[in-house]
Amino acid sequence: MMKTFLAASVAVLALNGTVSAAEDYPSKSVDYIIPFGPGGESDVTARFQQSYFKDITGQDLVVSYKPGGGGAVGWSQLNTMAGDGHTIMGINLPHIVLKPRQGDVGFQTDDITAIHMFHYTPDAIVVRADSDFETLQDMIDFARENPKRLIFSGSGKATANHLAQIIFDEMAGIESTYVAFKGTGAAVTALLGNQVTAEWGYTTVGAQQGDKVRMLAVAMEERHPAFPDVPTFTELGFDIVSGAYRGIAVPSSTPEDVREKLAGIIGDINEDEAFRKQMLDGGFALLDIGYGDDMDEWMAARTEQYEKAAKSAGLID
Repeated sequence: MMKTFLAASVAVLALNGTVSAAEDYPSKSVDYIIPFGPGGESDVTARFQQSYFKDITGQDLVVSYKPGGGGAVGWSQLNTMAGDGHTIMGINLPHIVLKPRQGDVGFQTDDITAIHMFHYTPDAIVVRADSDFETLQDMIDFARENPKRLIFSGSGKATANHLAQIIFDEMAGIESTYVAFKGTGAAVTALLGNQVTAEWGYTTVGAQQGDKVRMLAVAMEERHPAFPDVPTFTELGFDIVSGAYRGIAVPSSTPEDVREKLAGIIGDINEDEAFRKQMLDGGFALLDIGYGDDMDEWMAARTEQYEKAAKSAGLID
């Protein structure tokens, strides 16, 4: 009888411990792992979130780095980490979709437990301020008369920039040349150094480079608030809404209630007007895709878009 009572007591304590862990979460600082080196846009936006996380929870959001393999090193290790909600990791699309399709990178897309997608950097066609291309149509006209002589820089192969170039070429009926650089910074340097004609970059390039560049179009549903004079591709007749999407994932062993609590915290940060202004001023665009069915549907739609473009370019089978 005593053994039965003790066993029942332990079970009740374990259950109560699980419930209180969710209710009290976070009970200590949260390690926010960025699977890239410092200084990139994943790092920048994580840093933006830190003070707001502290204000909401009373706990520190500690940013650390685990670079390698374009994010694959970190993502392949995510599910080996403690699943108590105090270890989280940044995720990027299309990276987590296409990397497993290109070879053995130690994880599959379904291994990643995304709990919130909170922003993206919209794709944009960027030229130098002194470029002869005043409009997107100017560029298209040149490309049609000069196949493959329109040379774009971009941040790597099978990235958001590369996929946007593939999709746009097909829609516009042109053949351009895409040169993959190691990151956005190198692609911008190539543009400003007159090594390429233009860049498939992001709206953040426009925010950072200011008068040095001109954006011809942005891949958003509506114009970016920081660039009200730059048209969307949709306005110009091209149904392109795309970019590098970023969010947060947790180890698969993380309990459902902790996942939901964390997703709610990230959502609350996204709703803060000061945070929103900080993000928009930096050229970012906000998302609010939370944990659950909405996330599943959104991920499925993005995956279909990425795979179609990647297959047409021979990037995946």
